[in-house]
Amino acid sequence: MTVPAKTRPLPRLPRSAPTERPTSARRAPRRRRRPLWGEAWRWLVALLLFAMLAAAVVGVGLVAAIYRQARVDQAQPVDAIVVLGAAQYNGEPGPVLRARLDHALDLHQQGMAPTIVVTGGRLQGDPFTEADASAAYLIDRGLPPAAILRETVGRDSWESMRGAAMVLHGAGLRRVLLVSDGFHLFRVKLMARDLGLTPYGSAAPNSPIRPGGGVEFSYVLREAAGVAAHVAGMD
Repeated sequence: MTVPAKTRPLPRLPRSAPTERPTSARRAPRRRRRPLWGEAWRWLVALLLFAMLAAAVVGVGLVAAIYRQARVDQAQPVDAIVVLGAAQYNGEPGPVLRARLDHALDLHQQGMAPTIVVTGGRLQGDPFTEADASAAYLIDRGLPPAAILRETVGRDSWESMRGAAMVLHGAGLRRVLLVSDGFHLFRVKLMARDLGLTPYGSAAPNSPIRPGGGVEFSYVLREAAGVAAHVAGMD
């Protein structure tokens, strides 16, 4: 009986390795594009922050300039002394205006200028202008009426300075010493320059609005806003 030959297992064929694409053929993963509005928003925020920082720097510098001018006395010989108006009561200057007039009279007596220009109009229903009340006050204290020029229509600093400039130019006067409270001088000097005058400033030393403290700071902030409005042409 024939014994069958031992069955040999069929040889295993090697598995074919998975075909790999050449490296050069691999596609790089796509970068997701950021939407344009996202980039624009970033630029907008950056510009806004820059504008806020610039405004803060300018504001601090302006406040410092107002404080500095308030504490510098530029009294010197000029063509005329200009007194900025303030409240008067039935023809009598109030405490602030009186302090300004006393200082102007003292400067005149020191020989700083032969002429004093008083400014300021009247409120509705008021029989006296600030300028008329100022002139009467100065005459009562010995100033000759011929040494006084009047601007009688201004209801704010810009109107008063503009009217005073017309009076001064008409008299051939250009160099002026502005008398007001210290916090007010930076702004009115700026106005005077814009009106073709050569201005200097001298603060009334005995004004009830004293240098230093919160009261002056509140006025300085208001003046800073007034300067910005003037530069922007809003006054």
